[in-house]
Amino acid sequence: MQMDLRTVAIKPLRQTYAHVARRIGGDKPASRYQEGTLDLQTIANQHYRPLWDPDHDFFDTRRTAIAMADWYAFKDPRQYYYGSYVMARARQQEAVESAFDFVESRRLAEHLPEPVRRLALELLLPLRHVAWGASMNYEFVAGYGFGAGITQPALFAAMDQLGVAQFITRAGLTLAEPDALDAAKSAWMEAPHWQSLRRVIEDLFVEKDWFEVFVAQGLVLDGLLYPLVYGTIVDDELAAKDGAAVALLTQFQGEWAAETAKWVDAQIKAAAAESEANKTLILGWVTKWKARVAPALLPLAELALAERAPAALDELIEQLDRRVAKLAPKAEASA
Repeated sequence: MQMDLRTVAIKPLRQTYAHVARRIGGDKPASRYQEGTLDLQTIANQHYRPLWDPDHDFFDTRRTAIAMADWYAFKDPRQYYYGSYVMARARQQEAVESAFDFVESRRLAEHLPEPVRRLALELLLPLRHVAWGASMNYEFVAGYGFGAGITQPALFAAMDQLGVAQFITRAGLTLAEPDALDAAKSAWMEAPHWQSLRRVIEDLFVEKDWFEVFVAQGLVLDGLLYPLVYGTIVDDELAAKDGAAVALLTQFQGEWAAETAKWVDAQIKAAAAESEANKTLILGWVTKWKARVAPALLPLAELALAERAPAALDELIEQLDRRVAKLAPKAEASA
């Protein structure tokens, strides 16, 4: 008996969903990201308007002053949908676990110079409250924003900020006893050098324009705080003073900030490119919140950098200004 094997190609009746095909054009395969993102926003047959805000639908483009012809102009350059996001963070979690294991197994925390340990606890532990506040702000963007292209990754960012808060807590427990967490909470609530930043976070809780919250949190606050704390202070200042263990315990924060900045920049650029009105709004929000965030970060910089703090912060502000200029360039004056 003889058996002949052969391969038969079966052409699918369609390559993807009809609403995705209308977006990407033609009868061609769509990526998982496209199928998990495009045209998922509820736009019709909504429930009754909320009693606490009868002027808006639950999903309403008027919840921001930004106007877009197509809300799916917002795209994530990382191509994160739930599956790819979870797999990426799982790999990073493994790296974080390895870093903590390295520090703990070699008892590196025990050999930290006491001034470095004290500064790390004083500076880093209250930042878990900042991360929790940032998570709330990104959840506001996810809840009140419009279009899955921006609300989906905003929710991922909210979960990431909760992870940052947890990593800071774990780092604190590696460097000190649990009562250090209580001391950090007291400092966040009462210490003068934290109150300006705390007020920025809490004022963002009551902002009603979700895109302004996104600009203030994602571009301005994260754009200054992460390079200052995890770059200039931890990776440069503390590492130079035998504090490499602190850098190992906070490596996720630096990597996350660099990755997330690509997503934030893509959203700002898309909104600014839509119209001059959008660009004017964005630049105004950047100016407004930069004027509050920069002075709020100066006392924290002074904890670690002393008299060098103003110059270090000015350099980061200049970097942010150059970043903004690329995303929302001002129109050149006519001759």
